[in-house]
Amino acid sequence: MRVMEMSHRSKEFLSIIQKAKSDMKALLDNSAEYAVLFLQGGATSQFATIPLNLCKRDDLVDILVTGSWGDKAFKEA
Repeated sequence: MRVMEMSHRSKEFLSIIQKAKSDMKALLDNSAEYAVLFLQGGATSQFATIPLNLCKRDDLVDILVTGSWGDKAFKEA
Protein backbone atom coordinates (compact mmCIF):
# COMPACT_ATOMS: atom_id res chain seq x y z
CA MET A 1 0.00 0.00 0.00
CA ARG A 2 1.25 3.48 -0.85
CA VAL A 3 1.44 6.27 1.72
CA MET A 4 -1.26 8.28 -0.06
CA GLU A 5 -3.66 5.33 0.34
CA MET A 6 -3.06 4.94 4.09
CA SER A 7 -5.21 6.33 6.86
CA HIS A 8 -3.41 9.09 8.73
CA ARG A 9 -4.33 7.22 11.92
CA SER A 10 -2.92 3.83 10.90
CA LYS A 11 0.07 2.33 12.70
CA GLU A 12 1.99 2.18 9.42
CA PHE A 13 1.49 5.87 8.70
CA LEU A 14 2.26 6.93 12.27
CA SER A 15 5.51 5.00 12.04
CA ILE A 16 6.40 6.77 8.78
CA ILE A 17 5.61 10.25 10.14
CA GLN A 18 7.56 9.64 13.36
CA LYS A 19 10.59 8.53 11.32
CA ALA A 20 10.25 11.59 9.06
CA LYS A 21 10.09 13.91 12.09
CA SER A 22 13.08 12.22 13.68
CA ASP A 23 15.09 12.41 10.46
CA MET A 24 14.19 16.09 9.98
CA LYS A 25 15.23 16.98 13.54
CA ALA A 26 18.52 15.15 13.07
CA LEU A 27 19.13 16.78 9.69
CA LEU A 28 18.47 20.27 11.09
CA ASP A 29 20.18 19.51 14.41
CA ASN A 30 17.08 20.72 16.30
CA SER A 31 16.96 20.59 20.08
CA ALA A 32 14.12 18.93 21.97
CA GLU A 33 12.43 22.28 22.60
CA TYR A 34 11.46 22.58 18.91
CA ALA A 35 8.79 20.58 17.10
CA VAL A 36 8.68 19.55 13.46
CA LEU A 37 5.39 20.43 11.76
CA PHE A 38 4.28 19.08 8.39
CA LEU A 39 1.64 21.48 7.09
CA GLN A 40 -0.46 21.33 3.95
CA GLY A 41 -1.40 24.07 1.58
CA GLY A 42 1.90 25.52 0.42
CA ALA A 43 3.78 28.55 1.64
CA THR A 44 1.15 31.20 0.92
CA SER A 45 -1.57 29.55 3.00
CA GLN A 46 0.83 29.36 5.94
CA PHE A 47 0.87 33.17 6.16
CA ALA A 48 -2.52 32.91 7.89
CA THR A 49 -2.42 29.38 9.29
CA ILE A 50 0.71 29.70 11.42
CA PRO A 51 -0.26 32.92 13.26
CA LEU A 52 -3.81 31.64 13.82
CA ASN A 53 -2.50 28.47 15.44
CA LEU A 54 0.50 29.82 17.36
CA CYS A 55 -0.68 33.26 18.56
CA LYS A 56 -3.45 34.48 20.80
CA ARG A 57 -5.73 37.30 19.65
CA ASP A 58 -3.88 40.01 21.62
CA ASP A 59 -0.32 38.75 20.98
CA LEU A 60 2.13 41.12 19.36
CA VAL A 61 4.18 39.66 16.52
CA ASP A 62 7.12 40.88 14.49
CA ILE A 63 7.15 40.39 10.74
CA LEU A 64 10.37 40.96 8.88
CA VAL A 65 9.68 42.29 5.38
CA THR A 66 12.73 41.70 3.21
CA GLY A 67 11.07 41.06 -0.13
CA SER A 68 7.91 39.93 -1.86
CA TRP A 69 7.28 36.92 0.43
CA GLY A 70 7.65 39.02 3.57
CA ASP A 71 5.35 41.62 2.05
CA LYS A 72 2.71 38.95 1.35
CA ALA A 73 2.98 37.64 4.92
CA PHE A 74 2.65 41.16 6.32
CA LYS A 75 -0.49 41.86 4.25
CA GLU A 76 -2.07 38.57 5.33
CA ALA A 77 -1.39 39.28 9.01
